[in-house]
Amino acid sequence: MRQLCHHHRSRLSAVLAAMLLSLPSLAANENASPAAITIAVSPFGNDQADGTPSAPFKTLDRAQAAVRSLNAQHDVTVQLADGIYPLTQPLRFSAADGGRSGHSVVWQAAPGAHPVLSGALRITGWRPYDKVRGIYVADTPPGLATRQLWVNNVSAPVASMEIHRRDYTFTREGMTPKHSAPALPALGQASHLELRATGFFTERISPVQRITNGKLEMQQPAWDNNLWGYDTIEKPFHPELQHLYLANALSLLTQPGQWYLDPDQGRLYLRPPAGTDLSMADVELPRLTVLVSISGRLDAPVRNLTFRVLQFSYTTWLAPSGPEGYASQQSGAYLTGHAEAYPADPISTCAIGCPAFESMRNQWNQMPASVQVSAAERITFDQDVFHHLGQYALGIGNDANATLSGTGLATSDISVTSSLFQDCSGGAILAGGIRRDAHHPSDIRQVNRQLIIRDNRIQSVSRDYLDNSAILSTYVEGAIILHNDLSDLPYDAIDIGYGWGIQDPGGNPNYRVRMHGYDWPQNPMYQTPTTHHDVVVASNRIHGAKQLFHDGGAIYNLSASPGTLITENYIYDNHGHIALYLDEGSRYITVRRNVVQDSGGEWLNINTVHAAYPLRISPDNTATDNWHDSAKTGGMWTNYQNDLILNDHLVIGKVWPAEARRIMQEAGIEPRQNTPKHR
Repeated sequence: MRQLCHHHRSRLSAVLAAMLLSLPSLAANENASPAAITIAVSPFGNDQADGTPSAPFKTLDRAQAAVRSLNAQHDVTVQLADGIYPLTQPLRFSAADGGRSGHSVVWQAAPGAHPVLSGALRITGWRPYDKVRGIYVADTPPGLATRQLWVNNVSAPVASMEIHRRDYTFTREGMTPKHSAPALPALGQASHLELRATGFFTERISPVQRITNGKLEMQQPAWDNNLWGYDTIEKPFHPELQHLYLANALSLLTQPGQWYLDPDQGRLYLRPPAGTDLSMADVELPRLTVLVSISGRLDAPVRNLTFRVLQFSYTTWLAPSGPEGYASQQSGAYLTGHAEAYPADPISTCAIGCPAFESMRNQWNQMPASVQVSAAERITFDQDVFHHLGQYALGIGNDANATLSGTGLATSDISVTSSLFQDCSGGAILAGGIRRDAHHPSDIRQVNRQLIIRDNRIQSVSRDYLDNSAILSTYVEGAIILHNDLSDLPYDAIDIGYGWGIQDPGGNPNYRVRMHGYDWPQNPMYQTPTTHHDVVVASNRIHGAKQLFHDGGAIYNLSASPGTLITENYIYDNHGHIALYLDEGSRYITVRRNVVQDSGGEWLNINTVHAAYPLRISPDNTATDNWHDSAKTGGMWTNYQNDLILNDHLVIGKVWPAEARRIMQEAGIEPRQNTPKHR
């Protein structure tokens, strides 16, 4: 951020002096606490003004510069007037921007205002392009790319068509159509065409290099990385349930609401939804990946910073459009680069896992979030709105590769309360990392701890990256996920933990025996616990989750987590899928007093044993005093595993007892905790 010039500093000092002189208590007592300072900002302000409510600044950069001159001696509030604050680059907060010397800094809306921090460019100037197909075109800055578009406050789908795996032969180079395959539409040079695939628990994207005689030749390394591992692009689990699409070409623009952007020519094509008047429409094209970065250093974290009643909108994550694509592994973690251990024939030798693939688990990347927090302490988001964002909305303590600052992890006392997450392309909240320093920090300051996610409403997220869980907390000591309402989700609602037990003391015997996964120096066998422990997932209301993916659970855990409690959650309308799932490596977890109302699905599942290897994979868990209207459970709940179901209550005929009804009623957002609405 630019520094204050001498003239600005002098004017601000004069204003500050006037403020201090106007306070009799300070004038009378030189030992009194310094006065709190309010800095005003308005889209109609002037950066040459004084930043007072009667003469507000115009830009957030100018307000930030003013904060830095005050926050070591005063509590500072930056008050944003109503309106849109367009960002052309991320707003970055370092240690200099938080409260210093025990003071605090708050960025908040003025009373009754609804300020929006926007990373979008509004598109106007529409003209007919193809009257028969109902397509319009507008100019955009050449070179400006995006993966998302919002039309009249609704996310618009990119142009696409479904194809079928049965019609193609998969090779190391791409996909060759069989004789019975339907002909593809004329795709021209297909310079931005990509293949999208949904699996049993993954969403995958692979850009197309060229089309030759109907053969799709794919870009690398995305194609290689989507061919190996589990639930791969060519061999997903249960392929009869999965889907394959070609997307992002003008000739695929056939349905109302679809769009296509040609960044090379600077043209946006749109077939508007029925009844839409484009001369009046609000068409927003996001142009930033990150709106806000809050990140210090391990030796100088950002401290004492609050964001209250603000809206964060319009980002896009462009990495899947490049040669890396999106080789998803689970919940926004993905592979990149050319693996040294890559097999010569991945389709036949590593489409359902192999030792070489296991060697890569500590090298996966995380999806960068729109709003990022790392190397930070006592950061609060309260009554905020995260709306129309192109990837995970809020990232807390993620790996360094997922941060704009290049500094990852290292968060403590982070609160996310009474906020709204809605219509986002990725999940709502991604907390914790997945690489070595996340689960076994090399520096104690890297530990993520004391996270509170409470009284938030999360709905209609993971719209493009369908495999993102709404809330994922990986390795975070003492995370508390409490009284949230989560709905309309393609995948899981709340996931905790990571690593499939591989990083736990002694590792996961499934991978040690079956995959020889510890024969690689990249996968050391740890003898000390990870930082995933003492997590509380309580009193959440989850409904309409698991709309698409069969794997996973409405509430889901991976790996050992001593002291962790999943309690008094209410799960209903779960589309007949798993409600409570303790996956590989889960240990020492108590599942208590939850209510599951979904008669067609498994109310409880545990991954305890591989079919060919009777190993103790997920022992020492207890499910006690739960209510459910399905008799289905999964896994091996036995004394052999020390996985016990105790004091269980199967509800027949929708006659829920009073104690279960109380949990149903009290789950979700607490009374008097109203979440805000988007602009």
